[in-house]
Amino acid sequence: MSNCCTDGACDIEQLRARQSSTLKVVLAINLAMFGVEFAAGIVSSSVALLADSLDMLGDSLVYGFSLYVVSRSDGWKAVSAMFKGGLMALFGLFVLAQAIFKIVNPVTPEYGIVGVIGLLALTANAVCLYLLWRHRAEDVNMRSVWLCSRNDIIANLGVISAAGAVWYFDSQWPDLVVGLAIAGLFLRSAVHVFRDASATYAEHKRSVAGSADS
Repeated sequence: MSNCCTDGACDIEQLRARQSSTLKVVLAINLAMFGVEFAAGIVSSSVALLADSLDMLGDSLVYGFSLYVVSRSDGWKAVSAMFKGGLMALFGLFVLAQAIFKIVNPVTPEYGIVGVIGLLALTANAVCLYLLWRHRAEDVNMRSVWLCSRNDIIANLGVISAAGAVWYFDSQWPDLVVGLAIAGLFLRSAVHVFRDASATYAEHKRSVAGSADS
């Protein structure tokens, strides 16, 4: 009879269990922070906070889908990564549209709210990044999840900087610039994730074809 601890199956199951546990925690953190940031973005008229809240929502959907495919094949994981890339691109375009709207209808954001919520989001994402760090090289699914979390830290620092600049210059432009930068980060990351996922999917198809031929 096959012994799972000698044929590697035991190690694989333990890896999947660790990945699932981590994804559940970061999913809960991101869902909570989406609600907080979105409400704060509306109240403070901040494009940067709205952009960051959408990042949190996107990550929540990403982590949920990643949780679904964690025990599935590389083909499924590549499809999951493509889904994440699509979300990044969609949110980037949405934030771009919001920034254009604010340019046409200017409102100076409430920098105090932006700064406090930005710090809270930075703390939450630092915890997520710490939890995901050890999984970042395990497979395409976890690589794309870790990339999302890393981008969050960059976005949070931008939001905090925007709050300080809005206070100093008494202008909406720092908030708009950061919002546009987050949108650009979404779009750039989407391209990176699509490339990684496409390569993984192609390799999976070659592997399946090779197995069928043999």
